[in-house]
Amino acid sequence: MTRDGDTAAPPRAPRHPAPQGRPGRHAALLAAMLAAVLAVSAVIFVGVSADGLRGRTTPARDGGGAGNPVSPASAGTWVTAWAASPGGGEPGTETAGLAGRSVRNVVRTTAGGSRARVTLSNLYGRAPLTLTHASIAVSADPDTAAALAGTMRPLTFAGNPSVVVPAGGQVVSDAVSVLIPRDAHVLISVYSPAPSGPVTYHKHARQISWVAEGEHTRDTTGAAYGGQSTVWRYVTALDVLSDDSEGTVVVLGDSLTDGISATMGADARWPDVLSDRLRTALASGRDLPRYSVVNAGISGNRVLADGPGRPPRNPSAPRRFDRDVLGHANVRVVVVVLGINDILRAPDTADPERILDGLTALTERAHARGLKVVGATLMPYRGHHGYTPYGEDVRQRVNAEIRDGGVFDEVVDFDEAVRDAYDPRRFRAGYDSGDGLHPSDAGYARMAESFELKALKGGAPARL
Repeated sequence: MTRDGDTAAPPRAPRHPAPQGRPGRHAALLAAMLAAVLAVSAVIFVGVSADGLRGRTTPARDGGGAGNPVSPASAGTWVTAWAASPGGGEPGTETAGLAGRSVRNVVRTTAGGSRARVTLSNLYGRAPLTLTHASIAVSADPDTAAALAGTMRPLTFAGNPSVVVPAGGQVVSDAVSVLIPRDAHVLISVYSPAPSGPVTYHKHARQISWVAEGEHTRDTTGAAYGGQSTVWRYVTALDVLSDDSEGTVVVLGDSLTDGISATMGADARWPDVLSDRLRTALASGRDLPRYSVVNAGISGNRVLADGPGRPPRNPSAPRRFDRDVLGHANVRVVVVVLGINDILRAPDTADPERILDGLTALTERAHARGLKVVGATLMPYRGHHGYTPYGEDVRQRVNAEIRDGGVFDEVVDFDEAVRDAYDPRRFRAGYDSGDGLHPSDAGYARMAESFELKALKGGAPARL
């Protein structure tokens, strides 16, 4: 087939040929191992840690002190209920940071629990970040800075109310007893009295957060928080000890996952909708895993290259994989939605083989930790200013090999879900936000609806 006068590339054999009816490269190995298991009753270890907790080298402590109630350890599973990947230092904070101000981040949970802990990052700071106060509370209303009565808790770090986060580092708070509902908005507040250089932030929150002059981390009324913010600062994860979730799904992606065109405050990014779909299906009695879903998208993210700076702004997916995927609690599945920016940044020279090799390498790293990988085809982008016929040919070649099943364990065909039937190089009418690349809210919903929930079942291929 030809596109825009180009000559179509000849058909290629799959990168990793698989037997009929099974995606991936490991079917033959699995069959042999199954036979061995039946013969000798061996146990195959697939890389899930005994305590179900990934990326935490030190157990979270129980915080103490007045106003910070502690209860005995309870049954449940630690999962990540919300996450945001740090993407750079916030412009305008290079010298003073946010010294003398309280930051109240508003985040939405995809799992509930009886205990909580928070990860705070100073990845892009040029000096140690001193935090003298921090707190967590359930939001009384996502459109205000007020806390729900009875839910405000101070956070501690190794038993102390203050902590110093080294430049380039991060800290995890002690676990605190607080009932965190699923599908709720949570307030995570921090106060720093001293300059620390650039504030580590996530640019496209699509959620209003709050700022106050002075120390007001325990203010339950929200009255002091007169400033609004559309970014998330310092906070990168909220974990909960959950009875309603047994693991975490991490969606590793770019702006199409980050949801930069989604309606502000509507929780309309496609991973949000996927989480809602999963919970609805579970409530209806479907046999599906009880997982939280967290968003590790960064606008502009690539497989093959970092952004500028040291440390790099917008680090590549391989560079951030350990932190933004493996670093979360009890991860079971990784969903990879990447590759289009590698084409957009090299519209006439992008190499489909290198992109596919990069995606395959991510799958192999996930398998090494026992994680299942679901990957997505690259969506259409004709109408965007970065479109070229060559880039379109690269997209089609990448998609063909993804669909062949040799890159990921399972495939979700976002391209087929959102493309125009009459011009498959474009979004279908109503699914385009208007720039030819990013979906509308309806487009994000369609992406989530096309995701086969049963793809989340099972684990990574077993390894000898």
